[in-house]
Amino acid sequence: MTQAESTARQAEEPKDTVWSEHISVMDRIPRWVAMLGLFVVFVAIWQFVIAIGIVSPIILPSPAATLDELIFVGRNLITGDYMLVAFWVTTQEVLVGFAIAFVIGFSLGVLVGETKFGEKSVMPYLVAIDTMPKIAFAPLFVAWLGFGIASKVALAAFMATFPIVVATAAGLHAADQNSKMLFKTMGASRWQTLVKMKLPMGLPHLFTGLKIASVAVMAGAITAEFLGGGNGFGELIRVGASMLNTPRVFALIIYLSLLGFAVFWCISWLQRRLVFWHKGTIDEGALQKKGA
Repeated sequence: MTQAESTARQAEEPKDTVWSEHISVMDRIPRWVAMLGLFVVFVAIWQFVIAIGIVSPIILPSPAATLDELIFVGRNLITGDYMLVAFWVTTQEVLVGFAIAFVIGFSLGVLVGETKFGEKSVMPYLVAIDTMPKIAFAPLFVAWLGFGIASKVALAAFMATFPIVVATAAGLHAADQNSKMLFKTMGASRWQTLVKMKLPMGLPHLFTGLKIASVAVMAGAITAEFLGGGNGFGELIRVGASMLNTPRVFALIIYLSLLGFAVFWCISWLQRRLVFWHKGTIDEGALQKKGA
């Protein structure tokens, strides 16, 4: 190769061979700007649908009417009126139901994930029960436990248990063979292997199940109030819907979503503290950096 050919070849080669990630314009938008933009677009489409008369305001209230009801319900909650009592009843149903679901779901998940008996004998029954329409059990819970808070807690726990069972069992199976062989070589007992290796490695799966359960427990509590009456927010929604007061229904649903979001956020916060070595699908650190 001549000197001229060598010089031309070096000129054709890229000077910087380090790979650089290309970030699209959409991904560069700060998080709060993107969320605010989506909200504005959603409200604008909502108002447009009402303005041109595609949907009757009786069925779909306007954003302004919903905002008025949001203020009314919020004022009622702050002053400690009857809506605060109803909100506290629903909150108790959700929290107690979630706690019961965690205890039962975690215990059954360990049984299924740790023993052959649980995997071969118990799991088929759990799958069979999980495939049943759980809402259909609401009248049975009301007949067994009455119209009080107990029947609502029971249905909420019933609907939230199965995601925790599956997530716990999957988490116990997540340990790799090398780690199992290491603990076996070191003479660790079954209990030590479970507590010091399998449970820590299965925590990401468990928290995923808890997040799914936090949504299911809300659905269970509100469904039970629809079908079994009571004094919670679900009963207020049912009464509002029967009177065609759709702005009130929308406002109550939004406040209920805040309760569900609070439960979900608490679980996510615990996950970040306890499973700090595991990153989720969405890199929150990167999102915060972009949103800064």
